[in-house]
Amino acid sequence: FRWSYVVLPLVVLLLLVGLSAYFYHLLPAEVAVHFENGEPDGWLSPLMTMVLALLPQILLAAVALILAFVMTRLASRFWPPEGTKINLKTIVALMGNMIALPQIVFGFAIADIFVYNAYHIHLPPLWIFALMFMVVGGIVIGVVFVRAIRREWGGRNR
Repeated sequence: FRWSYVVLPLVVLLLLVGLSAYFYHLLPAEVAVHFENGEPDGWLSPLMTMVLALLPQILLAAVALILAFVMTRLASRFWPPEGTKINLKTIVALMGNMIALPQIVFGFAIADIFVYNAYHIHLPPLWIFALMFMVVGGIVIGVVFVRAIRREWGGRNR
């Protein structure tokens, strides 16, 4: 196990903890957390808003840690290091850090809730942000897997 396998989920978690700490004192007694056509139609207390903001992030970071830990343990037992040219460290790092993508999208939604309640403005639409991150994530995954396949095929053709 290496911390580089889960660095992105942990960084995103720490950033959202900092964002939550900054905005907590700016939140009103009733925090708007659900919107219909840009207007609030669902409210929570500031404490429940913090639970809504942080609990999913903590759970996703824990999933990344568990996934990376289990994969490295399984790989050390069952993966023949000389049997393939696929770099296991790269794959485990990709799997562990990929969890940062939904964390970032969810963090953007929480940031919109905080900004709206503190300053009464909305961030750009979530779907634009989510689409941008899905495209970037798809490109990164594609590059990693194409490189792994080329390495594997290059080793077999020699």
